[in-house]
Amino acid sequence: MLESIEKIISSTNSILWSYVLIITLISAGLYFSFKTKFVQLRYFKHMFRLLGEGAADSRNSTETKGGISSFQAFCMSTASRVGTGNLAGVAIAIAVGGPGAIFWMWLIALIGGASSFVESTLAQIYKVRDKDSYRGGPAYYMEKALGKRWMGIIFSILITICFGLVFNSVQANTISIAFNQAFGINRTIVGIVLTLLTAVIIFGGVKSVAAASEIIVPIMAVAYIIISLFVITKNITHIPYIFSLIFKNAFGLQQTLGGSLGAAIMMGIKRGLFSNEAGMGSAPNAAATAEVTHPVKQGLIQTLGVFTDTLLICSCTAFIILLSGAYTESGLTGIQLTQKALSSQVGSWGNTFIALCIFLFAFSSIIGNYYYGETNIEFIKSSKVLVFIYRISVVSMVILGSVAQIQLVWDLADLFMGLMALINLIAIVQIGHIAFEALKDYTRQKNNGKEPVFHRSILKDSTNIDCWD
Repeated sequence: MLESIEKIISSTNSILWSYVLIITLISAGLYFSFKTKFVQLRYFKHMFRLLGEGAADSRNSTETKGGISSFQAFCMSTASRVGTGNLAGVAIAIAVGGPGAIFWMWLIALIGGASSFVESTLAQIYKVRDKDSYRGGPAYYMEKALGKRWMGIIFSILITICFGLVFNSVQANTISIAFNQAFGINRTIVGIVLTLLTAVIIFGGVKSVAAASEIIVPIMAVAYIIISLFVITKNITHIPYIFSLIFKNAFGLQQTLGGSLGAAIMMGIKRGLFSNEAGMGSAPNAAATAEVTHPVKQGLIQTLGVFTDTLLICSCTAFIILLSGAYTESGLTGIQLTQKALSSQVGSWGNTFIALCIFLFAFSSIIGNYYYGETNIEFIKSSKVLVFIYRISVVSMVILGSVAQIQLVWDLADLFMGLMALINLIAIVQIGHIAFEALKDYTRQKNNGKEPVFHRSILKDSTNIDCWD
């Protein structure tokens, strides 16, 4: 029975990722890039200024308004983005698709940055008030902008299962394997501790999630980047060769004839989307919570999150693995490959460091993923009982994922992620013009030397917009 289910999931993934999603992701990303005049590149420097302003406003926003700042919203989405995909996912992409998969991860991030901008801007425009903060996301703009609540409900069900349950079992799975590899700790014990920590935070609500993310995300990202830079500096003379290796494997004649080019493209895009989530419809749920003066601001900040995730952190992992040469060893994949690669560069303590990194990366993802499910349950039906059942289900999947076999878990993650992305992309292509209007307004105000402030009247159709009076 289980074997039959695995075959069905594998076959569906093959069709979804080999044909449907690759074409849809790239087409939508290019469409949004051209319509926004490559906003993800034009405003790259400006994104850092906005992030700095958000960090400066973080304490004031939380203490005076009781809301969530743009920086906290960025940390929540980054907490979800930066997880096992950055350590285990990159390793899997290289192990299966070869070094060329990294190029396709980069490409999907650059193109997908425009999709991320559009979905997060739309989430801000169509957010709703939730006591002293906000909530929103794809389900909300599907209902309010498209008038298709049924579509929003389907998306809500998918993201709740995908992020709150399946993805969280993936994160727990990787943590337990990493700790077992580094310290020899029984995976069940790791799962129990992880479950207790998860329960403490998620039962505290969205502010607890935001506060935890604001602390964990900067620490984990900076520590990992510093170690990665040390490895890269140590091997600085080999860097040109690594770039050559990536590009040759991405376009090489040998890979085309050998049939591995398709694997490189598929794995690069699949693992790239799993990592940066551009266009998937997940990050907009965090983007909607922020208190900003213009929706475009949060759209730009979330685009920076895509680049931080893939072009920076995923690249760090890729360079460590490729510099070590460990990817050529048979039988090594996932987090074990990353641990072996770093240990070969810095000594046996690299094993421990990766285990601690994966704990911070994956644990932050668990709490970020949890929130995505909660806000979508609220969309379907505001019920304390449903939220409580969901929380129990989340902690149950954390303990289950800690001891489960990895392949079925990853395959389920790929399936639900693909279906989510497909539904979200269909929606934002139809209503993307609303984000384009907002961007034009933002650019006009900025060019006139003003601090951009949004009002819903600037849109041709402001029907069903609850905020922005």
